[in-house]
Amino acid sequence: MTLNAILITGRTINQGATIENKTSSDYQEATAYCELNPKDIGILGISPGSRVLVKTDHGDVVVKLKENKGNPDGMAFIPMGPWANAVVDPDTKGCGMPGFKGIPARIEPTDKKVLLMKELIARYK
Repeated sequence: MTLNAILITGRTINQGATIENKTSSDYQEATAYCELNPKDIGILGISPGSRVLVKTDHGDVVVKLKENKGNPDGMAFIPMGPWANAVVDPDTKGCGMPGFKGIPARIEPTDKKVLLMKELIARYK
């Protein structure tokens, strides 16, 4: 099953607290996930802790699924970091800041693994 959603990214306390060591497992735990509400998780037919493939017109990434009961229907959230950067609009439109909000995304269950940060970055070499 595939869920069409609007993706937003943003800072979180845990992302900020672990940013000094981006190759650590703590940083990956704080940033390599996608939050959906329970209804949207039900559409996917999986449970929190499962892995999902998030695809946009700008790229794709595998992350862990987390539940957030406060998310509106059809709204996905990935904390700022390398995993979010894999799917955001890189066009800064002259302002120097990529498009971190309002990105159409397709989310589906996957058996692929969540890449470590170094593995993810290596995809772009």
